[in-house]
Amino acid sequence: MTITHDEVKRLFGDINDHMIVEIMNSGATMVELEEVVAHLAQETDVMGELERPLDGRALQIYNLLRRADEAWEEDR
Repeated sequence: MTITHDEVKRLFGDINDHMIVEIMNSGATMVELEEVVAHLAQETDVMGELERPLDGRALQIYNLLRRADEAWEEDR
């Protein structure tokens, strides 16, 4: 099932449309995106036994969002 623009916005908040398109085109599943959200929020403890390092598409999305966040922090 393809992830929609609205689902990405719901999960990641106010990110630019370019990043939303990149996330949508990544082929990531909703489960992978939810893992990214948990890692970004540093709430990996709520994942219980599922806690594991990100890899593959989830890691790529995580890195994309962290780079954007770090760039935004530097512009402040």
